[in-house]
Amino acid sequence: MIYCSQRLLRKCTITLLWLLVLSMPTTAQTVVIAALGDSLTQGYGLPRENGFVPQLEASLREQGEDVKILNAGVSGDTTAGGLSRVEWTLTPDVDALILNLGGNDLLRGIDPASSRKNLDAILAIATQRSLPVLLVGMIAPGNFGPEYKEAFDPIYRELSQKYGTLFYENFFAALIEADNALNSNYQFMQGDGIHPNTDGVGKVVHDLSPIVRQLIEQVRN
Repeated sequence: MIYCSQRLLRKCTITLLWLLVLSMPTTAQTVVIAALGDSLTQGYGLPRENGFVPQLEASLREQGEDVKILNAGVSGDTTAGGLSRVEWTLTPDVDALILNLGGNDLLRGIDPASSRKNLDAILAIATQRSLPVLLVGMIAPGNFGPEYKEAFDPIYRELSQKYGTLFYENFFAALIEADNALNSNYQFMQGDGIHPNTDGVGKVVHDLSPIVRQLIEQVRN
């Protein structure tokens, strides 16, 4: 008969416990995404639960994603405003970034070169922190002339290529497609004609959520 000392027995027990812990499946941690944007992100004109961030988070959770989206949207914010607060928005607990700025630059007719410079700087900061990014673009209307549109529209795609981000060309893409198909006279927009209503946000979320799931996958990998 073989006898083990108590000290040896304790060592064996601890070793077995560690082996059991290591063999257990790991539980994925909640992915935290900061959504840096303007009123479109903030949820202007809507009850809090109907805004872009709550609807997107709820949709992702319904699809089985363990995710928390931080609402870093500020109504009226420009790309310059976003740059001024990105450093303290990207706290250590943030795992990824959704960048959705530029609408107010368009409304104010800000020089596209300035918008490009600000967005570039934001993406550079996210890259320095090794954060996966989804860049959401905007398309300029024609009221500032063709030269302005030609200068503004390529900004997002070119910066996405430069930094290797995920890319969604136009925040309003799903609404434009739906309105054209239904000839609905912008039934998905609020009365100001600028911000989507609850149903409009739902359409944006439905179209955008598969790409956000790719963003989550990048975090987990």
